[in-house]
Amino acid sequence: MQTVSLTLPIDTQDGPYLEESQAIACGETLASQYQSGEPFPHIVIDNFLPEALAQSILDQFPREQTSNEKVYERGYRGLHKRQISPQACNRELREVFAFVNSAPVLMFLQKMTGIDGLIPDPYFNGGGFHETSRGGLLGVHSDFRINKSMHLERRLNMIIYLNKDWQPEYGGDLELWDTKMTKCLKKVAPIFNRCVVFNTDEDSNHGHPEPLNTPDGVTRKSMALYYYTASKRIYEDIEVHKTHYKPRPRDRFSLRYLWERVRPNRG
Repeated sequence: MQTVSLTLPIDTQDGPYLEESQAIACGETLASQYQSGEPFPHIVIDNFLPEALAQSILDQFPREQTSNEKVYERGYRGLHKRQISPQACNRELREVFAFVNSAPVLMFLQKMTGIDGLIPDPYFNGGGFHETSRGGLLGVHSDFRINKSMHLERRLNMIIYLNKDWQPEYGGDLELWDTKMTKCLKKVAPIFNRCVVFNTDEDSNHGHPEPLNTPDGVTRKSMALYYYTASKRIYEDIEVHKTHYKPRPRDRFSLRYLWERVRPNRG
């Protein structure tokens, strides 16, 4: 798996800050690799945040249940998954989420992806912190493409992983599948301070569909951010509005078996 190593030059002395010209330069450096990515435009960036900032985010990751979090127990559509709103986090973490929605980060993403006019989601619909525990998974899918509350078209996902000392036997690799869902073309281990950015369209098939095999107390943690653009014809141009889960070849005949294999033991 080809990756790049690039640390955004973020100043953390008075809250995270990225100078705009530096953001643009970093994006331009990665543009060719991102836009030529297969099976759809994407990039894997190691050491993405300054080490101290990434460690601080992990140290403050909410361990206890928050007031408005969501828990998914939907089998192939998401199992043993916890979604935490930035609004439920402390001040330092809220500042980090505000930063990844800021103009300099948008400039970095625009130059890298070639998508102009990116708009962040201040409501973090579907975004925030994600945490999946032992036995959990997220089936291969292409994401919802319309933010109905803001009437915007979803264009990009950015995921920052927060898993120190992650071992291959734990599983949890992000899988990127071909358009026809015949084979997985790339696997990305969710290691600490690794960032994955990819286009979201009807064929950006991704997920981590194998049940996690982590030891007790070890979970798969990440930050998930989504970015949009405006369109005057969004509802006419995009036919599928919802997240579209897609079976792998073996799942087409065994989704019931998969559910039976990964659901909690009720005995």
